[in-house]
Amino acid sequence: MKVFALLLSLSLLVITHEFGHFLFARLFKTRVRRFYLFFNWKFSILKAKKFNGKWHFLFFNATTPEEWNEKNLKPEDQDNTLWGIGWIPLGGYCDIAGMIDETKGKDDLESEPQPWEYRSKKAWQRLCIISGGVLVNFISALLIYTCIFAHWGKDELPLRNVTLGYNYHELLLEEGFQNGDIIYAIDGEEMTDIVKTQHKLLLDNPKIVSVLRQQTIADTIYYDSTAVDFDIVERDTAVMVDIALSYDLLTKLDPRDTNLLFEARTPFVVKDFTPGSRAKRAGIQIGDSIVSINGEKMPSFSEISLALKEHQNDTIMLGFYRAGVYDSLPVVVDNGKIGAYLKDPKKIYKCTHNEYGFFEAIPVGISYGWNQLTTYARSLRILFTKDGYKGLGGFGTLGGLFPDEWDWYSFWNITAFLAVILAFMNVIPIPGLDGGHILFTLWEMVTRRKPSEKFLEVAQTIGMALLLLLLIVANGNDILRIFK
Repeated sequence: MKVFALLLSLSLLVITHEFGHFLFARLFKTRVRRFYLFFNWKFSILKAKKFNGKWHFLFFNATTPEEWNEKNLKPEDQDNTLWGIGWIPLGGYCDIAGMIDETKGKDDLESEPQPWEYRSKKAWQRLCIISGGVLVNFISALLIYTCIFAHWGKDELPLRNVTLGYNYHELLLEEGFQNGDIIYAIDGEEMTDIVKTQHKLLLDNPKIVSVLRQQTIADTIYYDSTAVDFDIVERDTAVMVDIALSYDLLTKLDPRDTNLLFEARTPFVVKDFTPGSRAKRAGIQIGDSIVSINGEKMPSFSEISLALKEHQNDTIMLGFYRAGVYDSLPVVVDNGKIGAYLKDPKKIYKCTHNEYGFFEAIPVGISYGWNQLTTYARSLRILFTKDGYKGLGGFGTLGGLFPDEWDWYSFWNITAFLAVILAFMNVIPIPGLDGGHILFTLWEMVTRRKPSEKFLEVAQTIGMALLLLLLIVANGNDILRIFK
């Protein structure tokens, strides 16, 4: 399912990106010879072109018939694009006449510039054509986010509503954090959003973090007659503690480390059972709140999970609350598990849910998409730290973003995020990417001097070699992670 989701997502991103180029090319009467989803080295799954008043199709084809060549077509058909699907799912391309790109070099161009070629257009028109892919990708991301918020609304878990506090990365534990702390402010700015707090800790090099720290932890009790909504019994009083960070966390974080800087401590409230569950067989019920093992208090799932691994294949006394009453039962641990699913923390802690109409969702989607773009751009600092390249990931990493089971919300959310990434990566001024063409075009507009076609061809070759190296490193890291 992950592979299918990744291929579908990338296909949508490639089509929208290349359509951006196509749209502006046709707007300025520039001929687009081929439009391909995926690469078609020596072979195409599908080819389609309209001429002589009807569509013509070829399936699983290696060569294009001579009568499909634009030179052999009627004048009114020569502008028609050949549409195709290749067999190598690593991207796609829009073959714009008169442009040196990954599909052709200087020797592939006509001897004299033609009026329908890219190189014959004004600089500002060429800038629009080459920027079209990035623009449409980002607009697509904003539109997807808008539709997500309009359809599903927006759930937010306020930072301090996680009353059990958070578990912290070892880097923060070394700085003086304690598991169970709740971040209250960073450099004097009060924090309420979990994601924003993560980003601020990692990217803003903060100096002082103020946390609420509980002095003692009482039993966490969940009770409700319907076993759907739970009330949490507040813990004992907290004190405010200021923690001075000694270094920029980003420079110390291993780029291969995928752990969050902190994550919510989740109560172990039973949502359901696995087939043949030992816990169900022992008498545990849906809605029970597990709080101890062998009499030792453990308020969060993470603590209980670690303790279960230490009691593999043992019989333990599992303490729990049911309808506000404490009880315990002997349960056999099967390979570190008891066969119980965890209730979603958002069903336990108090979340805020906002509903939006489509037009109300537009500014929310734009704001969210822009925030995703700026955060991603700032996070690329990690590539310039020691061993930063080890944090790169390829198709395996991208596929890992998708859930094991199909979920439309996750699919569209991840696709929108990948559209943001694709838009940003393509404006990086590397020859071979749109950003390289944009840079050379801007240089021409400023200096009034157009780079030679030979220079563009050499730059394109160097850029493609760099991109190939980047692709090898990123996917090589994925392979190394599998073996490790």
